[in-house]
Amino acid sequence: MSMVQRLSAAGLLVIFVALVVRLGRDNYVDVTGDPIGMIDALYYASVTVTTTGYGDITAISQAGRLATILLITPARILFLILVVSTTVEVLTEQSREIIAQRKWRENVKNHTVICGFGATGSAAAADLIARGVDASQIVVVDSDPNAVDRATRRGHVGIVGDASATETLQQAGIETARSIVVAPNRDDSAVLITLTSREMNEHAHIVAAGRERENLHLLKQGGATEVIDATSAVGRMLGMGTHSPSAAKVLDDLLAAGEGLELAEIRPEVHDGVPSAPIASTLVGIVRDGVRLPQSDVIAANIRANDRIVVLRDA
Repeated sequence: MSMVQRLSAAGLLVIFVALVVRLGRDNYVDVTGDPIGMIDALYYASVTVTTTGYGDITAISQAGRLATILLITPARILFLILVVSTTVEVLTEQSREIIAQRKWRENVKNHTVICGFGATGSAAAADLIARGVDASQIVVVDSDPNAVDRATRRGHVGIVGDASATETLQQAGIETARSIVVAPNRDDSAVLITLTSREMNEHAHIVAAGRERENLHLLKQGGATEVIDATSAVGRMLGMGTHSPSAAKVLDDLLAAGEGLELAEIRPEVHDGVPSAPIASTLVGIVRDGVRLPQSDVIAANIRANDRIVVLRDA
């Protein structure tokens, strides 16, 4: 039974008792001596079903006492059953949620936490899924319950709360997260979330989106591994679409994960002891010890086995 149904049932019981007293008003007496009106009946019903019972309205006849025994007392018992069962159910549900959350936090690791599930965060989650990340391995943190509800419907773990608060990030298992996406609607929030996340997890890969160019260095100083200039990126796409529409289509194709062309960061293949880019792919960049090598090394295909290479290939 839902909470609305329980409240409706409780209200009907009060009204039922009030009608019994009102219809049999000649069998009851008020200490004031006034006749029993509808307000008096409702008052009597409310204090009776809650077992308060002040005794200022009492049954004075056999019929009134019989009505109390046969009609009012069962209503009082049903009301108490509703109150007790609702309380037990609420406490049980809260305990179940706490136990489930504790168990989840003990088992989850190497997941992705997305702070902010607006247009940017939602698109980031969709891109991760298109690249093979399981939806259940994405934890969404947002202060908007509607955004979290939208995330849970997509199969993500949702947490309602302030993503800059330590307690909220602990609920998201930030300490064992592999990557963190910071995508709130405000740059000051993004900086604070980045600082808190980095303090709680020194090794996570943090990608933060900034809207104002003058704030990007703050995100970097706050511990972001990668900083995305969201506004500038959209502006460049618009400019490219105006003057180089074909190039813009190719870039848009690259940004659509799982379709057409894609940029991928992978380990090089090793054949006869010689590392190289996979067949049917184009070498775009080489990253060695976290540093991107000059384009001359890319042209010369100066690849080592432990490098990370960026290639252009079919999705």
